[in-house]
Amino acid sequence: MTTLRHGAQAPARWQLFACGLALLASCLLAASAGALVSNLPPLFSAALTPDPAARLPAPTRYLYRGTHTTVMPGIEAPLRTRLETTVPAELGDVLTFYRTELGKLGWQQKPDGAVIAADHAQLAFASPLGPAALELARKGGSTSVHLVQKNAEAATRANVLPEPDQAKLVFSNISGTDAVLTIDARTVRRTAGAHAVSLDLAPGRYSYELRVPDRSATTNVLTIAAGDAWELTVGRDGDAWPPLQLY
Repeated sequence: MTTLRHGAQAPARWQLFACGLALLASCLLAASAGALVSNLPPLFSAALTPDPAARLPAPTRYLYRGTHTTVMPGIEAPLRTRLETTVPAELGDVLTFYRTELGKLGWQQKPDGAVIAADHAQLAFASPLGPAALELARKGGSTSVHLVQKNAEAATRANVLPEPDQAKLVFSNISGTDAVLTIDARTVRRTAGAHAVSLDLAPGRYSYELRVPDRSATTNVLTIAAGDAWELTVGRDGDAWPPLQLY
């Protein structure tokens, strides 16, 4: 028998035997740990779950989120609700999330015009409130989401619902002087304090001009699609506001 004293060195064969025991123990421990880990649920899941606090369906996991509504005086419900969010997930996973969650709400995807590619997707829906659209775009390691839902009943009450296959343009003047809009070879004059006026337009791209006395004319281009309603407004100070999509 060999007795080890403090500071003494064990023979080589004992060192090899001890190393062998240590290696065997580590292998058994690793095997046990591996079996244990394989039976545990993952700590972090890649699945997207809906946020119950979101006004429109949105995942709980996001980098940015903003919800925007368009309202009219006297109309409680928004005419249009838009969700913009950026989700740190693959486009395919985000698309699956929205198809599932929107389906739960009774949204029906329209087969016409659907575009699904590796880096972007565009889908149209019929929602219980009115037309809706989903756009996804892959950006770096995340997916941007643009989701819009229109409220046909609210637009009807506000008198801005376009005719079928047409668009509507509302011209408002809240300044203290006259204002003149020229668009589509038409000239529309609104005196100070007059009610807004609406124009029916075919879908397309339109150049327009807004004029008020003692100011330079404001010119711009507006692209409108069938079913859209936009507003052009001359503000209280006489400046032309940027075009606003109402519906």
